[in-house]
Amino acid sequence: MRILHTSDWHIGRTFHGNSTMDALAEVLGALTEQVRRHDVDVVIVAGDVFDSATPAAAAYTLLGDALVSLHDTGARVIVTSGNHDSAARLGFQSRLLRDGIHVLTDPLAIGQPVTVDDAHGPVHFFGIPYLEPAIVRQHWPEGDSAGRQLRTQAQTMAHAMELVRLGMREHEGRSVAIAHCFAAGVDATVGLEREVRQGGLDVVPVSVFDGPDYVALGHIHGRQELSDRVRYAGAPLHYSFGEQHKPRGSWLVDLDADGLASVEWIELPVPRRLVTLTGALDEILAPAMVAAHADDWVCAIYTDAVPQTEPMRRLRESFPFCAMVQLQPAVTTEAGERSYAQRLRTAVTDADRIEAFLEHVRAGNGATDTEAALIRSVLDERVRAEALV
Repeated sequence: MRILHTSDWHIGRTFHGNSTMDALAEVLGALTEQVRRHDVDVVIVAGDVFDSATPAAAAYTLLGDALVSLHDTGARVIVTSGNHDSAARLGFQSRLLRDGIHVLTDPLAIGQPVTVDDAHGPVHFFGIPYLEPAIVRQHWPEGDSAGRQLRTQAQTMAHAMELVRLGMREHEGRSVAIAHCFAAGVDATVGLEREVRQGGLDVVPVSVFDGPDYVALGHIHGRQELSDRVRYAGAPLHYSFGEQHKPRGSWLVDLDADGLASVEWIELPVPRRLVTLTGALDEILAPAMVAAHADDWVCAIYTDAVPQTEPMRRLRESFPFCAMVQLQPAVTTEAGERSYAQRLRTAVTDADRIEAFLEHVRAGNGATDTEAALIRSVLDERVRAEALV
């Protein structure tokens, strides 16, 4: 049996205020062609199908089109819910979908597999939706096998996998588990994956996933291999500059009569590259730099000593897809050990107060000669105006 493992579509997510719907539709179209070209039998989508618990109508349309296109290749499709999804809304569609498309969102059905047969017999797919302990512990008031109440993600996932292994004993044959969680040993993209951890308590040990022939995980947006049989596929589209160097794609998994036979990474196209350009603003705007990156999503980090006038406007004149601009001075002046409040208390004149403020917001850099002259002129004008009152 041939399986394609994908996850974290995040339909409806924006990229620095820009819609990603068209780009995601393009990538999912390419994924569908890969399913057809590689004769995939089952497509797994391991959670975070939507980016929001209340997706817009266009997000439902894109999901419906993608699922139907995948099904039209002849593959079965199995979808689970993630922490961004509303399990109720996503699960509502399950009764409306055609045979061969399975949306698994019910915690009470974890031990009941979707079974697909091949020449070697049955393969049982156990779908574990995202399990928020505070919400799902009501389903298992007796707690885990040791009688402990389910309080953490790790405990809840361990209990879910116990249910999977019980289901495996009741259904002989090969097995695949699908889950959405933060497993030990992975590297998250800072500020991107919504945390399902509290400190280190809710990190799920990899040993929890012992048993199935393959475990398809979702939640982490970068490709990760926790073992030969436990993997994250990551998101099919870049949703943050922090993941610009992470490949986009999915895992092509082959099962033979004995279980896991091979796993191969299949790259997906990137509709628009993400780049981070660092240097003085004039260096970033140099003709050679513009020629190389005019069609890319750009994060510009300019290293001038002081903020430049309208940097985003100037950047977008050359880089139409500049999405982010940051000032990180290459050289900063030591501001000393005194705090901003202390410097204000010792300031005697308004010029001193302005200088203290500029040093505070400019990483130690005060007014330039030109700015100092302008400040003196404005302050002198204010004195003359007050004298006439």
